[in-house]
Amino acid sequence: MGTVERSVPSSAVGSSPVVDLAELRAGDLPRAGGKAANLGELIAAGLPVPGGFCITTDAYAQAAAGVDTGDPARARAAIGAAPVPDDVAAAIIDAYRTLGDGPVAVRSSATAEDLPTASFAGQQDTYLNVVGADALLDAVRRCWASLWTDRAAAYRAELGIDDAEVRLAVVVQQMVDAHVAGVLFTADPVSGRRTRSVLDASPGLGEAVVSGMVNPDHLAVENGRVVDRRLGDKAVAIRALAGGGTERVGLRTTDTTDPTGAAACVTDAQAVALADLGRRVEAHFGSPQDIEWALDGDGAIWLTQARPITTLYPVPPSRDGALRAFACASLAQGLTRPITPMGLAAFGVIGGTAARLFGLPDAQTADPLGPPPAFSSVGGRAFVDVTAVLRNPVGRAAATRMLGIMEARTAVVVGGLVDDPAFALVAGGRRRALRRIVPALVRFRVPLVMMQAIASPAAARRRVDALGARAAGITGSSPDASAAARLDRATQVLATALTVFPRSAPAFAAGFLMRAVARRLAGTDLDDVTMDAVLRSLPHNVTTEMDLQLWALAQQVRSDPASAAALGPSPGGVQPTDLAALATGFHAGTLPTVLQEGLAAFLRRYGHRAVAEIDLGMPRWREQPEHVLGALANYLRLDDPAAAPDVRFAAGEQVARQAVVEVVDRVRRRSPWRARVVGFALGRVRELVGLREAPKDHLVRLIALARTELAAVGTDLAARGLLGDADDVFFLDLREVRTALDGADLRPVVATRREEYARELRRRHVPRVLLSDGTEPEALAPASVPDDGALVGTPASAGTVTAPARVVLDPVGAHLEPGEVLVAPSTDPGWTPLFLTAGALVMEMGGPNSHGAVVAREYGIPAVVGVPGATTRITTGTRLTVDGAAGRVHFA
Repeated sequence: MGTVERSVPSSAVGSSPVVDLAELRAGDLPRAGGKAANLGELIAAGLPVPGGFCITTDAYAQAAAGVDTGDPARARAAIGAAPVPDDVAAAIIDAYRTLGDGPVAVRSSATAEDLPTASFAGQQDTYLNVVGADALLDAVRRCWASLWTDRAAAYRAELGIDDAEVRLAVVVQQMVDAHVAGVLFTADPVSGRRTRSVLDASPGLGEAVVSGMVNPDHLAVENGRVVDRRLGDKAVAIRALAGGGTERVGLRTTDTTDPTGAAACVTDAQAVALADLGRRVEAHFGSPQDIEWALDGDGAIWLTQARPITTLYPVPPSRDGALRAFACASLAQGLTRPITPMGLAAFGVIGGTAARLFGLPDAQTADPLGPPPAFSSVGGRAFVDVTAVLRNPVGRAAATRMLGIMEARTAVVVGGLVDDPAFALVAGGRRRALRRIVPALVRFRVPLVMMQAIASPAAARRRVDALGARAAGITGSSPDASAAARLDRATQVLATALTVFPRSAPAFAAGFLMRAVARRLAGTDLDDVTMDAVLRSLPHNVTTEMDLQLWALAQQVRSDPASAAALGPSPGGVQPTDLAALATGFHAGTLPTVLQEGLAAFLRRYGHRAVAEIDLGMPRWREQPEHVLGALANYLRLDDPAAAPDVRFAAGEQVARQAVVEVVDRVRRRSPWRARVVGFALGRVRELVGLREAPKDHLVRLIALARTELAAVGTDLAARGLLGDADDVFFLDLREVRTALDGADLRPVVATRREEYARELRRRHVPRVLLSDGTEPEALAPASVPDDGALVGTPASAGTVTAPARVVLDPVGAHLEPGEVLVAPSTDPGWTPLFLTAGALVMEMGGPNSHGAVVAREYGIPAVVGVPGATTRITTGTRLTVDGAAGRVHFA
């Protein structure tokens, strides 16, 4: 095919529809598309790229003028049939002749393609070994039409990209006489490890590898050497035909068991050279890259494409340059969605308070407005550096046990790190841990308060209630307070918010202590299923009390024709638009009296709560009651008296009392004194464990107060023209708000943050644990799939239910038919109104004592938590059998 040139003289000046690739840079994206702009950058960096030119988006706009793009199929047909405009065709042919009139590759280059946030890999068409002017023009026209394939239109819709804003350029490059070609990732796309490059290679053109039609050689390179080699059979190759086009050729299978790699289509030296070249590309663009490459007959490397790897999770920073481990605190709190910047700032302030309480290193001198050193915001989620915890025997044991309760799979992942030398135990760790923990326990009299709670649960509940009343009694600024004073007040509330936790937590901790005592003394007479029964319908749980209050309101609404009519029911349930109208009516005071007054009373008590309520940036129910109204509408569809939540809750109490009696009777046969202690301990379990939700309720109340103060600050800044909208204040942090009050215009910052937030909302996978080299340890664990195809998680609430699934990613406005299996990424108290009508619960996150698991047990709903990929592997309408005791979900 002749010698491949790195560049050709430009065939165009000014507004010509054709531009030399060598002239393009990142700023030319609107005119050249992502692929062409990236190739121009590579050429400018002196990297080996075949010469070529770009047919700009102006040419596409001229060709597509007058085409109705409202219907993708019609747009595709119209553009594919339209002739290339004469002036565009002349410029293309002129550039093609300048390039040498030889075989070329013709590739689409969309303006929404090969971007840091969206690769659009394979969404538009590519044509290889195109020979001749007529064939070239035909390939260009077909590339233009491919902007409107069903797959491309669907991909744009999924990413929220407006069709009207997308244009297509076309890249034309000299064909490489590829003897071997493939794909190189400068970071491991499976584990995320940034120090490891991986490449797939196969004989012939790279299309065989990219399209997945061949089982290629797979090599991994790290620290300048090949560290993994898995040889494919390479049974197929794509070859260029002499007259143009390509053919698929069958190859003789090579030896895939050869440990020396002699049968590989690239040598170790070539693999290392490719990895080194990839590092140069990565350094130029500043992020890991997905690179297509080819080796010609002389062994020279050519780069034919480079795009960012958009699926990698951002890397948390290492404070000392060494390998460090981070656990996702967001997931531990039941959040898969990103947290607003102000929510993360609040996390930092609250976390700083916790660090100072326990005397952690550097915490006493840290900025009170900043997070503790161990806190990191990565991808809009909160991560905590647990390296020091893993290196400490006390911390390691405590973290594994706590995570096992709250987020079981995270505990497994963290436990898998203990054998890594980077996280080996450090001498003297136990002594250091006790020096930090004991003073904090003494300061808040934790052992004494726990003993008092065991002695008198009623007195403990009164203390917890008093703390709640104190939190509720904390007032905001006066109506005439300045914005600066309100900011100060919000900061003060956040800085002291966590101090309520160590004062109220010992009460429920005493309940868990009694549970451990009962299990130890009862032995096999108190198994997991029986303990689940004991924990059914626990009293004094603020979250279940809230849900039952909402159910009681639903019964009031049902008995009032006007209120019931306002909420439906309609065949498909109340729609989100209806909920918004109802919320507007509530704020205006125009809803039917029973609904208006009942909802107002409910929100006076629980209006500080919300979905994703630990995020200060999320609206509270009293601001946006749509979710509460939607839950009420769901309850009105429940017409089976036996399935009523209050009836089920009362039945659960009876089950629990009977379970305690049976356990005590079994233990009495062996030891009467043990039976008395077990009975006492289980009684205290039921009286105290329900208080576990109270500290968070108190904390959320204070977060809501800080939000109110900051919302007023946002209103002031918006009125002064320093923010576009009052809610923009939640896309700044506390320090930035101060600068805004001093006159800084932070609207550009807010715009960027909102784009990042919207992008992270679409992210479906968040690592439970992440290392500072980008490795996601869970991705390296071998997947185990049962022979029967069941999904396996952690048992959370016993019982078996077979029913259709309802996958819910956001509970606001969610439609859940009574008895359906609720399948969710995770849950927090804002989700629990859905539990009252659910038949069972399946969650991707969580452990046996995570929020969702506890509430499911209390309602007697079978539940399995920690099921990897549940929301993607299960679709709405699929019939499932949920076995809560076994922790398995079967496809019925």
